Amino acid sequence: MAINLEEYIATIPDYPSPGILFRDVTPLIDDGAAYQEAIDQLAAYASEVGADIICGPESRGFIFGCPVAYKLNLGFVPVRKPGKLPRETISCKYDLEYGSNELFMHKDAIKPGQRVVIIDDLLATGGTCQATIKMIEQLGGVVAGIAFIIELDGLNGRKNLEGYNVKALLNMSDK
Repeated sequence: MAINLEEYIATIPDYPSPGILFRDVTPLIDDGAAYQEAIDQLAAYASEVGADIICGPESRGFIFGCPVAYKLNLGFVPVRKPGKLPRETISCKYDLEYGSNELFMHKDAIKPGQRVVIIDDLLATGGTCQATIKMIEQLGGVVAGIAFIIELDGLNGRKNLEGYNVKALLNMSDK
């Protein structure tokens, strides 16, 4: 019997700020079978697009990207918030649906020509992913694909990632 991953997504209104409908993936992570199903689907996608390495933004990108990298015997590149990486970094500022931030990546994390798959939990406006793409491409990497657990309909995130191979396991309303 197939697992309906949407049954493992909690909806939290007005979090982290009024008017935001937050889609919480922690119930999916809490359930071994649902978590395994999500990882298997993401790994199949990464394999299909020929990933050489997996990249994930802090922190839920780690939760989904690391097991995919492990399953495919690939490395993992963490994309972190300010002050978290110890070696020389590059950075990119970006906007969220409820604010702004800056992401960092080690300057030697991606090799020129390396095929990178970005994995994260949620596609909203695409700002986090756009910042990650810019850093990967600045280092000479090729974004082979981008995968999310959830894509929020109505926020135009996919439109902001035009020209890239984007996969979402679930489509959910942002309202």
